Amino acid sequence: MRYWAYFRRRFVLLNIAGFVLLVVASTLTYVVARPSPTDQSVLTLGGTTASGGQARGASGYTYQRSSDPDRTEILDSSGQPVAIMTDGARTANIHGPLRTFEEPSFTDAKIETHTWVRLAPQPWRAGAEQEKWFVDWLAAARRDRSPDVLAISFEYVAEAPPKKDNQGQQYSGNASFGPPDPADPDGRQERSDFYDYLGLPWSFPDGKSEMPSPERELALDCSGYLRMVYGHRLGFPLRGTNTPGEGLPRRAFAMAEFGPGVQLMPNTGQRARRIDRLLPGDLVFFNAQPVPNRQIDHSGIYLGLDDGGHHRFISSRSQTDGPTMGDLSGAPLLDGIGYWPDRWLTARRI
Repeated sequence: MRYWAYFRRRFVLLNIAGFVLLVVASTLTYVVARPSPTDQSVLTLGGTTASGGQARGASGYTYQRSSDPDRTEILDSSGQPVAIMTDGARTANIHGPLRTFEEPSFTDAKIETHTWVRLAPQPWRAGAEQEKWFVDWLAAARRDRSPDVLAISFEYVAEAPPKKDNQGQQYSGNASFGPPDPADPDGRQERSDFYDYLGLPWSFPDGKSEMPSPERELALDCSGYLRMVYGHRLGFPLRGTNTPGEGLPRRAFAMAEFGPGVQLMPNTGQRARRIDRLLPGDLVFFNAQPVPNRQIDHSGIYLGLDDGGHHRFISSRSQTDGPTMGDLSGAPLLDGIGYWPDRWLTARRI
């Protein structure tokens, strides 16, 4: 049984007036994301092997333990989904108002989802539902309509308007991949980090300091894009190096191999299996070499099922000159046959 499939019939019985209020709330936040005209729950995938029973806790929630990966699925008093918390990860998948994400200039595909992806203050562990930090955080997270991982990821695609802080510093808006490098004709080198986009010098907790490249201002490579979304925008710790330790490393290979959180499937050098383990917001990793091998050199963010029933991700690519979920240079899918499905090697939930 897939993650939310158990609840689909019940969800369509939601009070219509309440849903309208939620849709109105969601329109206040997004430019690229828009509210859906209908209230149809969308199937979200993940492993579902049960490893424990149910326990009822505070606020009338029911906590159901499952495995592969180990996680806690939270239901409300009427049996409707509330959240999924994965052991060892800060990523939280919270059930909320339906949203649609699209890039009509680059693909006809759309992502309709009830999943809001947020970061908990600390990694999840079984039993944390009884702790005050989680009770307070979950209550606030369920009300929160500020941009989440999915919404922020679309703030850097081609259609995204620029946003600036009170000091006039641009922190989002259309990002390029960065200028071409004669030594890297295929454009796979990771050279444009979040501080290059911002044009600001940066010092990292692991002792590394960096100066931005003027020619890479407003540019994000594949891993720099993930670091912008999860790190600079949402506060996940970042490393200046590609070494093990607290925080998200600089390059895709290091994120995949020893990054924080939970690796969802091993990198065997072959196409990844167990796509059913994925949830929106997971980091997905690829080998984009002309001759495939197990080396990781590309990364993206899994979005979920598109309206064609395909598993779609968003990433910053040299061929598309920046972040996109569009189909130029190969549809960014994990299923079926194609360039990216064949080169998908592993995934991680941070």
